[in-house]
Amino acid sequence: MREVDLATFESARADGAPVIDVRERDEYAQVRVPGVTNIPLSEFVARIDEIPATGTVYVICAVGGRSLQAADYLAGRGIDAVSVAGGTDGWARSGRPTESGA
Repeated sequence: MREVDLATFESARADGAPVIDVRERDEYAQVRVPGVTNIPLSEFVARIDEIPATGTVYVICAVGGRSLQAADYLAGRGIDAVSVAGGTDGWARSGRPTESGA
């Protein structure tokens, strides 16, 4: 399974890469990387059509476990997906910008 560090993710995000946050809605509302799309892991299979089928998709969660599962699922369906190591927690701890709210 492919995994990228926060610096690589930050660069891809700045270039407009799609980012899927697989945390549940309450976690997403508390703190998130700006501009990510929330598709909770509990809804992931039902909402698979919302995920771009071309280009690299970056998948993020709190620390990296759920995003690895989701990226593996996407890769099994032929989608180029990578997990963000360190997740949202690492992003916030590093002092990078975050947002919150519904």
